[in-house]
Amino acid sequence: MRGVLVGLFGLLASLLVPGGGGSPASGTTVGAVATWDPGVAARGAHPVRVPKAARPVRATTTRLIGDGTASSCTSAAVLAAVAAGGVIRFDCGPAPVTIAMTQTAKVVNTSRRVVIDGGGLVTLDGQGSRRIVYQNTCDQAQVWTTDHCDDQARPRLVLQNLTLAHGYDDDTIEDTGGGGAVFVRGGRLRIVNTRFVDNACRATGFDVSGAAVRVYDQYRDKPVQVSGSTFTGGSCSSGGAIGSIGVSWSIYNSTFTDNRATGQGASDKAPGGGNGGAMALDGNRFRLVLAGSTVTGNVAPEGGGAVFFVSNDLTGSMRIRRSTLRDNPSLGFENQRGTGIFFLGRKASYVASVVR
Repeated sequence: MRGVLVGLFGLLASLLVPGGGGSPASGTTVGAVATWDPGVAARGAHPVRVPKAARPVRATTTRLIGDGTASSCTSAAVLAAVAAGGVIRFDCGPAPVTIAMTQTAKVVNTSRRVVIDGGGLVTLDGQGSRRIVYQNTCDQAQVWTTDHCDDQARPRLVLQNLTLAHGYDDDTIEDTGGGGAVFVRGGRLRIVNTRFVDNACRATGFDVSGAAVRVYDQYRDKPVQVSGSTFTGGSCSSGGAIGSIGVSWSIYNSTFTDNRATGQGASDKAPGGGNGGAMALDGNRFRLVLAGSTVTGNVAPEGGGAVFFVSNDLTGSMRIRRSTLRDNPSLGFENQRGTGIFFLGRKASYVASVVR
């Protein structure tokens, strides 16, 4: 992936200046057709209807963690429940509880689905030293079920009504680097009503992204579904909140604030990174839908203070609807001036949104 990007950045070099290039208002981007409809932009982000695929799972509890006391809700209990799979809920008492994770909770690839539902009271805390949740259908240690591991339908991982805080990943390998709180490769991922707080991954490096969430593949290229969630205080080489390769995202009624890409050199100069203060998305044919959401106060030393979107074969598309993207500086470059967006793809569209 890095070799392709080096060529693309060379092609764009003469068109990019700090904070420069085209803008949605002028309808110009590089390698794309951008459209701008101010609509009700002055009113900013408004909640949108969330499709069924991005709503909470309402199913019978398979595994209950806890006996009604905070002390009964332990890291060991979480590890065992996630490994066993099913619909996991907590009984830790009436007050909010933080569970200090001593190891990463790993999904076993023979599980049909794993739903971790914190009921709005549970925080899983990586203590600044470990990733919190891991799913990888190509990891034989988690049971390798098919030769087509990148494209298997299961497990379906759902995180809902939960807080994931202080996760950390130090990996630099392309297919496992990033994802301080959550790493997913293969199967499906849904995130609902979940908070990501102060997660991090390695500060520099090529193809290291996603302080909160890193996704490397999804079944039949279906999108990661995110709704009603917040991402704040994340830091990673690229993608201060989320990062992915070859993955589409459908994000509804969510908030990204105070996240930061920390690398330098973008995709062609060592030590690498620095793209996508909130989101660093790379691949070929993929799509970002951002609706009813707010992206503010995120920073990238290189490109895309809000969103860094590179579709290497120019087939990817981005649609921003009824959202506010504001005060997301790109300190190196962007090709949609003053928006905090670097977009390289087929089409970017902005509808009833504030983007500046």
